[in-house]
Amino acid sequence: MPFPAPRPPPSMTLPTDAPSIVSQVQAIVRKRMAGQQAGHGFDHVARVLQSAREICQSTEANIFVVELAALLHDVGDAKFHDGVERSAQFSREILAEFDIDAATVEQIAFIVDNISFRKGVDASELCLEGKIVQDADRLDALGAIGIVRTIEYGAAVGQPFYLRDPGDAKTGIGHFDDKLFKLKGLLNTDAAIAMADQRETFMRQFVAQFLEEQGVPKTSSPN
Repeated sequence: MPFPAPRPPPSMTLPTDAPSIVSQVQAIVRKRMAGQQAGHGFDHVARVLQSAREICQSTEANIFVVELAALLHDVGDAKFHDGVERSAQFSREILAEFDIDAATVEQIAFIVDNISFRKGVDASELCLEGKIVQDADRLDALGAIGIVRTIEYGAAVGQPFYLRDPGDAKTGIGHFDDKLFKLKGLLNTDAAIAMADQRETFMRQFVAQFLEEQGVPKTSSPN
């Protein structure tokens, strides 16, 4: 799907009732995601929104688009919809209830459809607003929250956090090398990279301490 249109100046795309729209969308998303846990509930969305706002402060991005895309980025998460990613579809349905121009709606749908780590090289190039939301989403997988989310997800799907001899089995501790320690190198904005530095350092200290308490030699890789 092509990007809908070049991004116009923020002043031209902010509805006069933008704060009210954001507040109402937030309430809708909170209701739709009620009951979703395993580190992918509305608490995650709220943190992504906060981080996106912080990153946005050092840019000229359209805050209205950033806020709505942050709120909607997981509203149709494939993990809760039989493996089918429906966030773009649900975003269009929700935003249709408001007086938002079609180009902005499509920009938001495009963002939520292309920010996930899962898409990898198949994702399309994002606009500035999309890069900010993508960074905020990836930041939430780092630091203390990232550790807790890894444990919660493993418990929800029956994945062990650690196995001394894992073979080909996936483990929570292995997830750090498989994905989490790669995230800082995938960030788009200087502000997000600065935020990621401390979080990644904390996670590496946690993994080192955990493996030490398991009696794993320091030269060994986590499983």
